[in-house]
This record gives sequence, structure tokens and C-alpha cells, in this order.
Amino acid sequence: MRKQKIYQIDAFADKVFSGNPAAVCPLDQWLSDDILQKIAMENNLAETAFYVKQDNQYQIRWFTPTIEVDLCGHATLAAAFVLFNHENYNENIIRFYSPRSGELTVKKKGELLVLNFPTDVFEQVMLSDEITSGFNIKPKLAFKGKTDYLLVFDSEDEIRNIVPEFEALSRLKARGIIITAKGDKVDFVSRFFAPQSGVNEDPVTGSAHTTLTPYWAKQLGKIELTAIQLSERKGYLQCSYLNDRVEISGQGKLYLIGEIYLE
Repeated sequence: MRKQKIYQIDAFADKVFSGNPAAVCPLDQWLSDDILQKIAMENNLAETAFYVKQDNQYQIRWFTPTIEVDLCGHATLAAAFVLFNHENYNENIIRFYSPRSGELTVKKKGELLVLNFPTDVFEQVMLSDEITSGFNIKPKLAFKGKTDYLLVFDSEDEIRNIVPEFEALSRLKARGIIITAKGDKVDFVSRFFAPQSGVNEDPVTGSAHTTLTPYWAKQLGKIELTAIQLSERKGYLQCSYLNDRVEISGQGKLYLIGEIYLE
């Protein structure tokens, strides 16, 4: 019987029971993909992050309960929180490497953890019936990025009160759907739905802000932005647009340290 350490961290949260929970498993070496997926399915969180130390960096992978994904911001923040606070990492910057998304860094800045991710590339698409049938309110603009759709609405109230049709959304060929509008008290607000990836609504989606940040930076004419993801748990983010890179900042809070028993 092998024991595997597991942490659960609330990411983009200033207190426990807010933000987005992610599981983190530090590994000495990679387990089989089947075991990684089964651990993520058993955790039943939006994402579980696994990492292995390789030379001066950490290779990282992310799994939802049903699939491996290309990029996950909140679980990367959670992994960095674990390294900085519980796994004896003493430097001020962590270099992660994802086989699917390249180099990703996380820097410690007081209580904030600053993710540095590649900016998404996206283009405007038609507002097809397939897209608009997913919500009870029609968006005014639609864009398609590397993995997600971005739908722009008129107001924060629309984002807060919108009713998703998950069956319709699950038929869209994408990781998920970001909806957004200009914020009342912050620069922009959003929500994120990914039924086709095993997550109906994600509480806080760091990777979605690689699309949201460049969009709103250009719309608002500023490179430093504040954001709230308006899920039930809510997430608070600070974002910086650096052209081909995006910085996404937030806090993490420890919820759980445990052990998995693997036969």
C-alpha cells in the first residue's frame, strides 16, 4: 500500500470556503495517466494538479474529473501555494513547465501569488444559434480562443443573473464558455461554464483570464485590471496585460492536508 500526500487549497480566495478549490498532489515520479485521472475523478473537484520536480523546475499537469486540460490557473496557484508554504520551497519564484502550455511562472509578492501565463489568441465569430441557445439572454459579441468561447454581455447584472442551458453548452466544441461584462465596481466580471469538461460552472478560472485580460485591456485602454468571477463562491483577481503574457494575481488558503492510499 502506497501513501500519496494530497492538499486541497482554496485559490483566488482571502478565506476558506471561497475562491476555487483545487487538489494538489506532489509526486516523486509520474503515475500512469489512468491513475492520475482516477484520482481527479475521486476528488471530484474542478481540477487536480500533479507536479514532479525536474532539475530547476516542476513539470505540472491538470485533470478535471473527466479529462486532462491544457491549462489551469487556479490549480497552478494552488500548487505554488503548496510549494511555498508546505513543501520547503525557499526561492521567490517557481518555474513550472506544462507539456501542453510551455513555461509558467508563479512569483510570491507579499500574500499575493502572481501567475505569468501566455496570452490567449482569439478572434471574433458569428453569434450562431448554437452559441446563443446556451443562455436565456443573448450576448452582443462572441469570440473563439485556443480552447474557450468568450461571450460579451451588456452588464454585470446580466452576468450575475444569467441562466445557462448546460445541455446546449455541452454541445459546443470547446473546453468551456466564458461570459463577461464591464463591472460596476471592478473593471470586468465573468463566469465560466464547462459541462463538456465535467464542470458545469467553475468557481474561479485563472486560465480564462488569459482571454479576458487582453480583451478588456484593449476595451478599457489600461493594462492593470481588477476582476471578480461571479460564481456562488466568488473569486477576486488582479490582472496585468503584458502583450504576449498575462499576469494573474490572487491569494490561496489551505483547507486540507491528507493521504491517498494507492494499492
